[in-house]
Amino acid sequence: MTTKVILTRKIPKVAFDILKKQAGVKIISWDNEEPIERKTFLEYANKNPDCAGILCMLTDKIDEELLSKLNKNKLKVVSTMSVGHDHIDKQACKKYGIKVGYTPGVLTNSTSDLAVTLLLAAARRLKESSDAAINGEWTTWKPEWLLGKEVYGSTVGIIGLGRIGSAFAKRMHHGFDCKILYSDVSEKDFAKDFNGKFVDLDTLLAESDFVVPHCDLNSKTKEMCNLEFFKKMRKDAIFINTTRGDVVKQDDLLTALQNNIISYAGIDVTVPEPLPTNHPLLKQKNCIVLPHIASSTRKCRNDMATLAVNNLLLGIQGKNLLKEVGLD
Repeated sequence: MTTKVILTRKIPKVAFDILKKQAGVKIISWDNEEPIERKTFLEYANKNPDCAGILCMLTDKIDEELLSKLNKNKLKVVSTMSVGHDHIDKQACKKYGIKVGYTPGVLTNSTSDLAVTLLLAAARRLKESSDAAINGEWTTWKPEWLLGKEVYGSTVGIIGLGRIGSAFAKRMHHGFDCKILYSDVSEKDFAKDFNGKFVDLDTLLAESDFVVPHCDLNSKTKEMCNLEFFKKMRKDAIFINTTRGDVVKQDDLLTALQNNIISYAGIDVTVPEPLPTNHPLLKQKNCIVLPHIASSTRKCRNDMATLAVNNLLLGIQGKNLLKEVGLD
Protein backbone atom coordinates (compact mmCIF):
# COMPACT_ATOMS: atom_id res chain seq x y z
CA MET A 1 0.00 0.00 0.00
CA THR A 2 1.40 3.40 -1.03
CA THR A 3 1.25 6.41 1.27
CA LYS A 4 1.54 9.80 -0.43
CA VAL A 5 3.21 12.84 1.12
CA ILE A 6 3.58 16.33 -0.35
CA LEU A 7 6.81 18.33 0.10
CA THR A 8 6.52 22.02 -0.71
CA ARG A 9 10.24 22.74 -1.00
CA LYS A 10 13.61 21.15 -1.62
CA ILE A 11 15.00 20.09 1.76
CA PRO A 12 18.53 19.11 2.88
CA LYS A 13 19.66 15.76 1.47
CA VAL A 14 20.26 14.18 4.89
CA ALA A 15 16.54 14.56 5.69
CA PHE A 16 15.23 13.83 2.19
CA ASP A 17 17.16 10.54 2.18
CA ILE A 18 15.40 9.45 5.39
CA LEU A 19 12.06 9.99 3.68
CA LYS A 20 13.15 8.43 0.37
CA LYS A 21 14.21 5.21 2.10
CA GLN A 22 10.78 4.67 3.70
CA ALA A 23 9.09 1.69 2.09
CA GLY A 24 5.66 2.44 0.68
CA VAL A 25 6.00 6.24 0.82
CA LYS A 26 5.46 8.14 -2.43
CA ILE A 27 6.89 11.67 -2.42
CA ILE A 28 5.18 14.41 -4.40
CA SER A 29 7.84 17.08 -4.22
CA TRP A 30 8.31 20.68 -5.32
CA ASP A 31 12.04 20.19 -5.90
CA ASN A 32 13.05 23.84 -5.81
CA GLU A 33 14.63 26.22 -3.31
CA GLU A 34 12.06 28.89 -4.17
CA PRO A 35 8.57 28.68 -2.60
CA ILE A 36 5.89 26.72 -4.37
CA GLU A 37 3.30 29.00 -6.00
CA ARG A 38 -0.11 28.91 -4.37
CA LYS A 39 -1.76 27.80 -7.63
CA THR A 40 0.69 24.91 -7.96
CA PHE A 41 0.25 23.88 -4.32
CA LEU A 42 -3.52 23.74 -4.80
CA GLU A 43 -3.02 21.66 -7.97
CA TYR A 44 -0.80 19.21 -6.06
CA ALA A 45 -3.53 18.83 -3.45
CA ASN A 46 -6.27 18.49 -6.05
CA LYS A 47 -4.37 15.76 -7.92
CA ASN A 48 -3.43 13.91 -4.72
CA PRO A 49 -6.50 14.12 -2.46
CA ASP A 50 -5.50 10.90 -0.69
CA CYS A 51 -2.15 12.24 0.59
CA ALA A 52 -1.46 11.39 4.23
CA GLY A 53 0.99 14.15 5.08
CA ILE A 54 2.32 17.55 4.07
CA LEU A 55 5.79 18.91 4.85
CA CYS A 56 5.64 22.68 4.42
CA MET A 57 7.49 25.93 5.12
CA LEU A 58 6.50 29.29 6.63
CA THR A 59 5.66 30.52 3.13
CA ASP A 60 2.98 27.87 2.56
CA LYS A 61 -0.51 28.64 3.80
CA ILE A 62 -2.38 25.61 5.10
CA ASP A 63 -6.00 26.73 5.21
CA GLU A 64 -9.55 25.62 4.45
CA GLU A 65 -9.08 26.30 0.74
CA LEU A 66 -6.18 23.85 0.58
CA LEU A 67 -7.74 21.32 2.93
CA SER A 68 -10.93 21.31 0.86
CA LYS A 69 -8.94 19.70 -1.98
CA LEU A 70 -7.90 16.81 0.27
CA ASN A 71 -9.60 13.86 1.88
CA LYS A 72 -9.55 14.91 5.53
CA ASN A 73 -9.95 11.26 6.56
CA LYS A 74 -6.67 10.49 4.78
CA LEU A 75 -4.59 13.54 5.75
CA LYS A 76 -3.05 12.80 9.14
CA VAL A 77 -0.28 15.36 9.62
CA VAL A 78 1.03 18.74 8.56
CA SER A 79 4.72 19.11 9.45
CA THR A 80 6.29 22.54 9.12
CA MET A 81 10.04 23.06 8.92
CA SER A 82 9.85 26.06 11.22
CA VAL A 83 9.22 27.11 14.79
CA GLY A 84 6.51 29.55 13.72
CA HIS A 85 3.18 28.01 12.76
CA ASP A 86 0.81 30.92 12.19
CA HIS A 87 0.67 29.98 8.47
CA ILE A 88 -1.32 26.90 9.48
CA ASP A 89 -5.04 27.09 10.27
CA LYS A 90 -4.80 25.17 13.51
CA GLN A 91 -8.52 25.27 14.21
CA ALA A 92 -9.21 23.63 10.88
CA CYS A 93 -6.58 20.99 11.60
CA LYS A 94 -8.13 20.36 15.01
CA LYS A 95 -11.59 20.04 13.44
CA TYR A 96 -10.37 17.38 11.02
CA GLY A 97 -8.10 15.58 13.48
CA ILE A 98 -4.88 16.53 11.67
CA LYS A 99 -1.71 16.65 13.77
CA VAL A 100 0.61 19.65 13.37
CA GLY A 101 4.37 19.23 13.82
CA TYR A 102 7.01 21.94 14.12
CA THR A 103 10.73 22.29 14.85
CA PRO A 104 11.43 24.11 18.13
CA GLY A 105 14.70 23.72 20.02
CA VAL A 106 16.98 22.82 17.13
CA LEU A 107 17.41 26.43 15.99
CA THR A 108 17.81 27.97 19.45
CA ASN A 109 21.58 28.33 19.26
CA SER A 110 21.84 29.56 15.68
CA THR A 111 19.06 32.14 16.15
CA SER A 112 20.37 33.48 19.44
CA ASP A 113 23.88 33.63 17.94
CA LEU A 114 22.58 35.74 15.07
CA ALA A 115 20.73 38.07 17.46
CA VAL A 116 24.05 38.67 19.25
CA THR A 117 25.75 39.20 15.87
CA LEU A 118 23.16 41.76 14.78
CA LEU A 119 23.36 43.55 18.12
CA LEU A 120 27.14 43.85 17.87
CA ALA A 121 26.99 44.90 14.22
CA ALA A 122 24.45 47.61 14.97
CA ALA A 123 26.23 48.79 18.12
CA ARG A 124 29.53 49.17 16.27
CA ARG A 125 27.99 50.50 13.03
CA LEU A 126 29.58 47.79 10.90
CA LYS A 127 27.44 48.48 7.83
CA GLU A 128 28.51 52.13 7.72
CA SER A 129 32.11 51.26 8.52
CA SER A 130 32.36 48.67 5.75
CA ASP A 131 30.76 51.08 3.26
CA ALA A 132 33.22 53.79 4.31
CA ALA A 133 36.19 51.52 3.61
CA ILE A 134 34.77 50.45 0.24
CA ASN A 135 33.78 53.97 -0.84
CA GLY A 136 37.11 55.63 -0.02
CA GLU A 137 35.86 57.61 2.98
CA TRP A 138 38.58 56.11 5.19
CA THR A 139 41.35 58.70 5.14
CA THR A 140 43.01 58.13 8.52
CA TRP A 141 42.29 57.15 12.11
CA LYS A 142 40.01 59.82 13.62
CA PRO A 143 39.23 60.22 17.33
CA GLU A 144 35.48 60.71 16.84
CA TRP A 145 34.68 58.97 13.57
CA LEU A 146 32.05 56.18 13.42
CA LEU A 147 31.70 55.99 17.18
CA GLY A 148 29.47 53.15 18.27
CA LYS A 149 27.70 52.07 21.43
CA GLU A 150 29.47 50.13 24.17
CA VAL A 151 27.98 46.67 24.60
CA TYR A 152 29.90 45.43 27.65
CA GLY A 153 28.02 46.25 30.84
CA SER A 154 24.99 47.62 28.99
CA THR A 155 21.33 46.93 29.74
CA VAL A 156 19.52 44.55 27.40
CA GLY A 157 15.73 44.36 27.40
CA ILE A 158 14.18 41.12 26.13
CA ILE A 159 10.49 40.75 25.32
CA GLY A 160 9.59 37.06 25.39
CA LEU A 161 11.88 34.82 27.40
CA GLY A 162 11.37 31.37 25.93
CA ARG A 163 14.09 29.05 24.58
CA ILE A 164 15.66 31.54 22.18
CA GLY A 165 15.22 34.58 24.41
CA SER A 166 16.81 32.74 27.32
CA ALA A 167 19.74 31.52 25.20
CA PHE A 168 20.29 35.06 23.94
CA ALA A 169 20.13 36.42 27.50
CA LYS A 170 22.77 33.93 28.69
CA ARG A 171 25.10 35.00 25.89
CA MET A 172 24.70 38.68 26.70
CA HIS A 173 24.99 38.28 30.47
CA HIS A 174 27.85 35.79 30.64
CA GLY A 175 29.72 37.05 27.59
CA PHE A 176 29.28 40.81 27.97
CA ASP A 177 28.28 41.25 31.63
CA CYS A 178 25.00 42.83 30.53
CA LYS A 179 22.15 43.56 32.89
CA ILE A 180 19.09 41.67 31.65
CA LEU A 181 15.59 43.07 31.90
CA TYR A 182 12.72 41.05 30.56
CA SER A 183 9.04 41.50 30.01
CA ASP A 184 7.56 38.15 29.12
CA VAL A 185 4.03 38.12 27.80
CA SER A 186 3.27 35.09 29.98
CA GLU A 187 5.00 36.65 32.99
CA LYS A 188 6.88 33.42 33.67
CA ASP A 189 10.30 33.58 35.26
CA PHE A 190 12.86 31.77 33.11
CA ALA A 191 15.71 34.02 34.23
CA LYS A 192 17.48 31.83 36.77
CA ASP A 193 20.79 31.55 34.93
CA PHE A 194 21.48 35.20 34.14
CA ASN A 195 20.05 37.28 37.00
CA GLY A 196 17.26 38.59 34.81
CA LYS A 197 14.88 41.11 36.31
CA PHE A 198 11.20 41.08 35.39
CA VAL A 199 9.82 44.57 34.69
CA ASP A 200 6.79 45.96 32.94
CA LEU A 201 7.19 46.80 29.27
CA ASP A 202 7.34 50.57 29.75
CA THR A 203 10.19 50.23 32.25
CA LEU A 204 12.05 47.88 29.93
CA LEU A 205 11.79 50.33 27.03
CA ALA A 206 12.83 53.30 29.15
CA GLU A 207 15.89 51.66 30.71
CA SER A 208 17.34 49.41 27.99
CA ASP A 209 20.29 50.19 25.74
CA PHE A 210 19.15 47.37 23.47
CA VAL A 211 15.56 46.19 22.99
CA VAL A 212 15.17 42.69 21.56
CA PRO A 213 11.81 40.94 21.07
CA HIS A 214 11.92 37.14 21.20
CA CYS A 215 8.17 36.58 21.49
CA ASP A 216 5.75 34.47 19.48
CA LEU A 217 3.63 36.12 16.81
CA ASN A 218 0.01 36.22 17.92
CA SER A 219 -2.87 38.66 18.23
CA LYS A 220 -1.22 40.37 21.23
CA THR A 221 2.22 40.76 19.70
CA LYS A 222 1.31 41.58 16.07
CA GLU A 223 2.69 45.08 15.33
CA MET A 224 3.44 45.47 19.03
CA CYS A 225 6.59 47.39 18.11
CA ASN A 226 4.93 50.52 16.75
CA LEU A 227 5.67 54.25 16.92
CA GLU A 228 4.34 54.56 20.46
CA PHE A 229 6.62 51.65 21.43
CA PHE A 230 9.69 53.27 19.83
CA LYS A 231 8.96 56.64 21.45
CA LYS A 232 9.19 54.96 24.86
CA MET A 233 12.72 53.77 24.09
CA ARG A 234 15.82 55.83 24.80
CA LYS A 235 16.97 58.00 21.89
CA ASP A 236 20.35 56.27 21.92
CA ALA A 237 18.80 52.78 22.11
CA ILE A 238 19.12 50.08 19.47
CA PHE A 239 16.32 47.78 18.32
CA ILE A 240 17.08 44.20 17.22
CA ASN A 241 14.56 41.76 15.71
CA THR A 242 15.18 38.14 14.71
CA THR A 243 11.73 36.81 15.64
CA ARG A 244 8.93 37.58 13.14
CA GLY A 245 8.52 40.59 10.87
CA ASP A 246 4.86 41.10 11.84
CA VAL A 247 5.85 41.84 15.44
CA VAL A 248 6.98 45.23 14.09
CA LYS A 249 4.88 47.91 12.42
CA GLN A 250 7.53 48.43 9.78
CA ASP A 251 6.55 51.93 8.62
CA ASP A 252 6.75 53.07 12.24
CA LEU A 253 10.24 51.60 12.58
CA LEU A 254 11.29 53.55 9.49
CA THR A 255 9.82 56.74 10.96
CA ALA A 256 11.63 56.13 14.25
CA LEU A 257 14.96 55.69 12.46
CA GLN A 258 14.51 58.64 10.10
CA ASN A 259 13.58 61.00 12.93
CA ASN A 260 16.21 59.83 15.45
CA ILE A 261 13.55 58.55 17.82
CA ILE A 262 15.86 55.57 18.24
CA SER A 263 19.45 55.42 17.10
CA TYR A 264 19.78 52.16 15.20
CA ALA A 265 18.09 48.89 14.24
CA GLY A 266 19.21 45.45 13.13
CA ILE A 267 16.53 43.20 11.65
CA ASP A 268 16.56 39.72 10.14
CA VAL A 269 12.83 39.53 9.44
CA THR A 270 10.66 41.90 7.41
CA VAL A 271 7.23 42.35 5.85
CA PRO A 272 7.17 41.29 3.10
CA GLU A 273 10.02 38.87 2.62
CA PRO A 274 12.02 39.64 0.62
CA LEU A 275 11.87 43.42 0.89
CA PRO A 276 11.76 45.15 -2.50
CA THR A 277 15.25 46.35 -3.39
CA ASN A 278 14.04 49.96 -3.42
CA HIS A 279 12.54 49.77 0.08
CA PRO A 280 13.62 52.78 2.19
CA LEU A 281 14.72 50.59 5.11
CA LEU A 282 17.47 49.20 2.89
CA LYS A 283 18.70 52.74 2.27
CA GLN A 284 18.83 53.73 5.94
CA LYS A 285 22.39 54.14 7.20
CA ASN A 286 21.24 53.37 10.73
CA CYS A 287 19.56 50.07 9.86
CA ILE A 288 21.05 46.68 9.07
CA VAL A 289 18.70 44.35 7.18
CA LEU A 290 19.50 40.65 6.77
CA PRO A 291 17.59 38.16 4.55
CA HIS A 292 16.07 35.97 7.31
CA ILE A 293 19.23 33.94 7.99
CA ALA A 294 18.85 33.32 11.75
CA SER A 295 18.74 29.53 11.31
CA SER A 296 21.20 29.51 8.40
CA THR A 297 23.86 27.14 9.60
CA ARG A 298 24.35 23.76 7.97
CA LYS A 299 23.81 21.89 11.24
CA CYS A 300 20.68 23.83 12.11
CA ARG A 301 19.01 23.39 8.73
CA ASN A 302 19.88 19.68 8.68
CA ASP A 303 18.44 19.28 12.18
CA MET A 304 15.29 21.24 11.30
CA ALA A 305 14.65 19.20 8.17
CA THR A 306 15.33 15.91 9.95
CA LEU A 307 12.92 16.78 12.75
CA ALA A 308 10.28 17.88 10.23
CA VAL A 309 10.64 14.60 8.30
CA ASN A 310 10.46 12.51 11.47
CA ASN A 311 7.34 14.40 12.55
CA LEU A 312 5.86 13.68 9.12
CA LEU A 313 6.66 9.97 9.25
CA LEU A 314 5.34 9.52 12.77
CA GLY A 315 2.19 11.41 11.83
CA ILE A 316 1.35 9.28 8.80
CA GLN A 317 1.83 6.21 11.01
CA GLY A 318 -0.67 7.58 13.51
CA LYS A 319 1.96 7.95 16.23
CA ASN A 320 2.79 10.84 18.54
CA LEU A 321 5.02 13.46 16.93
CA LEU A 322 8.41 14.39 18.35
CA LYS A 323 7.36 18.05 18.47
CA GLU A 324 3.66 18.74 18.16
CA VAL A 325 1.75 22.01 18.22
CA GLY A 326 -1.01 21.99 20.81
CA LEU A 327 -4.35 22.62 19.12
CA ASP A 328 -6.44 23.25 22.25
